Order: sequence, then structure tokens, then C-alpha cells
Amino acid sequence: MTATETGAEAQAPAGLFSKNITAGQRLRAILGGSSGNLVEWYDWFVYSAFAVYFAKHFFPKGDELAQLLQTMAVFAVGFFARPVGAWLMGLYADRAGRRTALTVAVGMMCLGSFIIAVLPGYATIGVAAPVMLVVARLLQGLSVGGEYGASATYLSEMAGRQRRGFWSSFQFVTMVMGQLLALGILALLQNTLTTPQLESWGWRIPFFIGAAMAVVVFWIRRRLDESTSFENAKAAGAERARTMMLFLKYPKETLAIFGFTAGGSVAFYTYTTYMPKFLANSAGFAPTTATAISAASLVLYLISLPIYGWISDHIGRKPTLGLAFGGGALVTYPLMTGIMNSGDAVAAFLMVSALVVILSGYNSISAVVKAELFPTNVRALGVALPYGMATATFGGTAEMLALWFKRQGMETGFFVYVSVVMAIAFLIVFRLRETRTHSLILED
Repeated sequence: MTATETGAEAQAPAGLFSKNITAGQRLRAILGGSSGNLVEWYDWFVYSAFAVYFAKHFFPKGDELAQLLQTMAVFAVGFFARPVGAWLMGLYADRAGRRTALTVAVGMMCLGSFIIAVLPGYATIGVAAPVMLVVARLLQGLSVGGEYGASATYLSEMAGRQRRGFWSSFQFVTMVMGQLLALGILALLQNTLTTPQLESWGWRIPFFIGAAMAVVVFWIRRRLDESTSFENAKAAGAERARTMMLFLKYPKETLAIFGFTAGGSVAFYTYTTYMPKFLANSAGFAPTTATAISAASLVLYLISLPIYGWISDHIGRKPTLGLAFGGGALVTYPLMTGIMNSGDAVAAFLMVSALVVILSGYNSISAVVKAELFPTNVRALGVALPYGMATATFGGTAEMLALWFKRQGMETGFFVYVSVVMAIAFLIVFRLRETRTHSLILED
């Protein structure tokens, strides 16, 4: 037994950390925690999905691509708020509890979405419009950054040792469901409203929907059970989480999470969030066709996630992660190039689906791998902070970089960039310990 493991066990008095959770309690916790995750990520992705319709309201000068670039820059600003949200909410979750942090996070997302829904445009309030848009995205960034660590920690602690990979995969299942819901509402509005109507007022509808859903989830989360891991650590008087603990006591784990999250984030936002724009602007598909291809591929992605989670419970986390990053590094360039040149919707769908199914080997267990690397008293912070830093640096800039490469006339250079970052993540995972058999989550 390592010193770290010994210290983790010392957090819970004998007899407490073995407390059993009934199947009903476990299922209620998974569904309750996941429902909030769905709303958080729906609100987050709606911004990107509808950016093409509201860009000129807040950035009226310049050509269409310039407006989209400015709007995506605000999207990136939200990402840079995520490490701050991860840091603050991670500390809060480790001190006040997972349930409390989850409730606060979804409340901030509700406020951010409501601001965007009612915000007047540049023509009405001038420069205050893009400034307030940035404020709203900062709120959403703080919320999503805080949500990830608290949600990943809560689901992993409540999942149970034998099926931890499977149940914790529902964090990304609900995340993809949120994205599918955003795409579904986009498709619905594209087919019921005219383009002028969407650009005038229709783009506000999904933000109102997101704010309303967040209110419902806020009520649900207030009724969740706290995790046994947190209760035991609190009862044992475990050391309070401090930011420097990550870098002084767990530097290898913190850097490893940053590294493989970088690969996962840049791939995820390339294959999913950016894909509808790529299909429309680079592959030449109609916007409705591009949305349909992306949505259909996300259904396969959704199905793949719990399957990979189940596989990781049997063969381990490292092989599952290795397949995702190694496979992604090898196929990103040829498949993205193939999509761009295919001209056929079925062929494009198959190639996009191949990308997301390979990537789901990472996303399915990213939460549990990170949670298993840290003891209870610093787990939420350890999961959230390096994740937030990596997604801000790599995920938040993915679309902006893709558009920049396109504008420079060397779009395939972006495919190389994604492949290289994934290859680095593969090397990091190769040196990672197998967390399935060396987990620091002691409660079952």
C-alpha cells in the first residue's frame, strides 16, 4: 500500500467507509446528478449552435466569417472562465459538499442563459451588448467549470466499485444528450422558422428553454443525497482542500490530467461542436444536412459511451484510453480530409461517426479516471482544476483555430494539430497507473 493510499484510508474511520448504498439510492443519485449535467451542457452548446444567427446582433461590422470569429472568441472567453469556476467550485465541493456545489453551478448557468435570452443587440444599446454577452458567457463558463468537477466526483463516488466505469459514463451520456437536445431544437427551429425570423428573434428561444430547465434541475439537486465518501471524510476531520495541495502532493496526477484532457478536449470540440460548421462551410453541405449528420453521429456516440464504460470495468481504464487517443491520432487527418472532400452525406456521416465512436473511449471514463487518482478531501478540486485549465487552453480555442486555419487557406493544418495533441495524450496515458485496480475511491 502506498503512502497516498494510506493517507486516503485515514480519512474515514473503520466501519464508516464501508457503508452500503442501496440500488435505489445509487440510481437516484446517478439520475439526479446527470440531469443537471444535461442542462448545463445544453445551455453551453446552444451558444455555439445558434452563433451563426445572432453574431451580427452583437458584432455588426465585418464580413460573415469575421462576425463568426468574433462570436467564437466570446465562446472561448467562456472557456477561460472555466478554470476559475473549476478552482472555486472544486474547493467548495471538497469543503461544503458535492450536492451543494452542484446546486450552485446550475443556478449560475440559469442566470447566464437568461441574460443572453433577453439581451438587446448592438443597435439598441451599443457596445454594452457585446460586453454583457461576455459577462453572460463568463457566468456560464464559471458554471460549467464548477459543474464538471463536482459532477464527475459525485457520480464516481456514488457509482460503486464494480460498475464505476459504466455508471460514471453517464456524465458524458447526459452531456451528449444536452448537445443533441441543442441540435434538435436547432433543427426544429430551422424547419419551422425562416432564416430572417431566426436571425431576428428565433435564436432567443433556446436560451429561454435552457433557463427554464435549469430552474427544474435546481429543485431536483436540492433533494439529492450527499456522497458517503464526502460524509466520511468530513466525519474523520480530513485536511481541508487547498489549491497548492495539487501541485505539492499530487503533481504527477495533476499534470497527467491536464495532458490527456488537452487531447480529449480538442478532439471533442472538433468532432462535435465545430463539426456542423465544418460540414456546412468546408464540406459544402446545406445547414440542415450538416445538422442532421452531426445529430445522427452523436446518437452513435451516445450509445458507445456506456459500452466503453462497461469495457473499462473489465479490461481496465488504460487500454480504453489508449484506444481512444492512439486511434484518434491516426485517423483524424484522413477522416477529416475525407469528410471535406466527400460530397456525399452518407459517407460523411460514416466518417464523423467513426471519429466520435473512437473518441468515446476517452469521454466514457474521463470522469472516473480523474476521480480515482485523488483522495476524497481534494478530489473535486483535483478533477476540476487541471481539466478546466486544459479545456480553456485547447478545447476553448479549437473552433477559433479551425476558422483561422481556414481563413489562411491551410485548413488541413488544423487536422495535423488535433492529431499531434492526441498523440501526446496517448503517451501520457501510456505512463499512467491503472486506476481501476489502484483507485483512491475507497467506498463502494
